[in-house]
Amino acid sequence: MEWRNKTTVMEFLLLGLSEREDLRGFFIGVFLMMYLINLLGNGTMISVIGRNSQLHTPMYFFLCNLSFVDMCLTSVTVPKMLRNLISDKKNISFSECITQLYFFIVFTGSECVLLSIMAYDRYVAICNPLHYITIMNRKVCLRMAAVSWIINFLDSLLHTLLISRLSFCNSNKIQHFFCDVTPLLKLSCTDTTINELVIFAEASLLSILPFLITVISYVQIITTILKIQSTSGRCKAFSTCSSHLTVVMLFYGTIMFMYFRPSSSYSLEKDRIASVVYNVLSPMLNPFIYSLRNRDVKMALKRALKQAVSSLEK
Repeated sequence: MEWRNKTTVMEFLLLGLSEREDLRGFFIGVFLMMYLINLLGNGTMISVIGRNSQLHTPMYFFLCNLSFVDMCLTSVTVPKMLRNLISDKKNISFSECITQLYFFIVFTGSECVLLSIMAYDRYVAICNPLHYITIMNRKVCLRMAAVSWIINFLDSLLHTLLISRLSFCNSNKIQHFFCDVTPLLKLSCTDTTINELVIFAEASLLSILPFLITVISYVQIITTILKIQSTSGRCKAFSTCSSHLTVVMLFYGTIMFMYFRPSSSYSLEKDRIASVVYNVLSPMLNPFIYSLRNRDVKMALKRALKQAVSSLEK
């Protein structure tokens, strides 16, 4: 392939979150626990939604997709980081790095789009409840999910192809715990203008447009809720979208901090912390946020727990 002829560096070193050896055991324990909680929480969410016909609605269909994306997003980066910490090997081959970058962009972009679709779903449910079944029918939901995946697979392919054409001949040390776009561009010894233009044009569009859809949806939702005269009615309406709003604020807040700020304010330590939030912490917390603030999910979880207990007793 063409990039092999241009690239001097054939593997990179992932320096991780910290170079302090005394923190290695702490990081292994914490991230292993967070990763297992992520798999258990999101896996349980998918299982509960799939096994309960009462939850076979558009909102829970997209929530199931979000849980799957959260599991995959963390699985792209954390296992490799844990392997490096346990084996004391920090290397990652060029092809592995590009593959990791590809799927990281796919799942991060998919999360952005899914959150905006879920915001639109809540808008229709609260602002147009009489037309909800007609607007958010099964065919429409499947098309929305399919378009989301296709767009992000193509977008990620473009970014990874542009990264692959770069030459890395000065250093192979990535100041991060996974292969992200910004650290790779900083290591390149060739012109990265095209990459940066694509990031600010296409990537910004695919992030800002879903964000605007989310904001507009919630402006309409809040306006509609405030018009409800009864206090109990307002609380009930707000409770149906409060969990999603919490997830949106957590995810978009860290994404914007990472990628939408002047390069002069770039801070390695702050970026590492922000990456942990949206790449590990947020996917782990999402199923708990939805289950703790959602009556239907809590009831389904209780039924599943009772069935599991009764089956063990037999």
